[in-house]
Amino acid sequence: MLTRWRRLAQLHPRLAEAAFLLLTYAATSNQYRRIGTTAIWWPGFALAALTCACLLARRRHAGPVVVLTALATALVAGAGGVLGPLILLPVIIALYELTLRSSLHATRAHCLFAILVLLPAALRSGQHSDPWANQVVTLLFFVLLPVVYGSQVRARRAYLDAVHARAEHAERTREEEARHRVIEERVRIARELHDVVAHHMALANAQAGTIAHLWNTRPQQVEGMLLDLTRTTTTALRELQATVGLLRQPEDTDEPLQPAPGLALLPDLVSAFASAGLHIALTIEGQARPLCPGADLTAFRILQEALTNVAKHAAVTTAHVHLAYTPDRLTLTVSNDSSSLPPPHAAGGGFGLIGMRERAQSAGGHLTAGHRPEGGYAVTAQLPIQPRPLDHA
Repeated sequence: MLTRWRRLAQLHPRLAEAAFLLLTYAATSNQYRRIGTTAIWWPGFALAALTCACLLARRRHAGPVVVLTALATALVAGAGGVLGPLILLPVIIALYELTLRSSLHATRAHCLFAILVLLPAALRSGQHSDPWANQVVTLLFFVLLPVVYGSQVRARRAYLDAVHARAEHAERTREEEARHRVIEERVRIARELHDVVAHHMALANAQAGTIAHLWNTRPQQVEGMLLDLTRTTTTALRELQATVGLLRQPEDTDEPLQPAPGLALLPDLVSAFASAGLHIALTIEGQARPLCPGADLTAFRILQEALTNVAKHAAVTTAHVHLAYTPDRLTLTVSNDSSSLPPPHAAGGGFGLIGMRERAQSAGGHLTAGHRPEGGYAVTAQLPIQPRPLDHA
């Protein structure tokens, strides 16, 4: 039944407001009788109408409404009316609305004003019927009751608003996190595709160019180089298939490619570049230590991309790879000397350097690249040997 009336009030708020004020008027005006008699104090009906009409503005002007209702009620009690809870009803409603909508300081000030205005009337009522102490306690109770209850309702509403705001924030955060994870995954797959395609296609192009150059002058070497070219394209297709396969997996793909290449394949990488005419001078400093899977894949991809850039952009036949191991860090450097020959043409700037920096950062390290003072170019990456808590390539 209560739910039905509440729904009706929500559908017809003006009608509900009018019915509420009429009930308030009926309850208040019936109290306008002189103490000790059955005579009705007729001017009280005008004051009751005034106080109930003031309640129409209680939401926009709660403070002035409290003042007017308190003064009207004090006037009624001063004229001989009984200062009871029903005659205080307009003051109670106004104080409750004030507590919901105004600051704590304003609520305290208006509550104190209502007590001071109504206290003389309460003491005068006590001379005729109940002891004055009972009248004072009744007055304080019914003046403080809407303030206390209104404060509880206000705190409850603030709590519900905070819970709703946190729920909305959590929902937005989940959506943003989902979009962020999608973007990260797209970048990761794009980086893998770039590394696979750029490296193997550049290597295959270099091998094909070497084969074309030696076809007439050294035919005995061509057969072996053709086998190297076949292995290069086969490896490219296999890695490309594994990378594209990530797009078809319904489950989470935070784990690195399986099986993931690492520094164990460095001899094969050196051999592949040698077949393309680029000699790799490899030096290792310190005791070689196994890296975590993420850092191992990162180190291999950085070496692969850096050497590919040498083959594509530097007119040299030798590249230098230096691996320096410390107890907690691996420093790898790929460099090449300067050349007086013009570099081979390579279309576009590419994303190789950006991808290498992203890989180093994702593994907890950093990468620097630039021209050397003595000539040539160098790429240096420092990677942690121990994995981070959320380490992935």
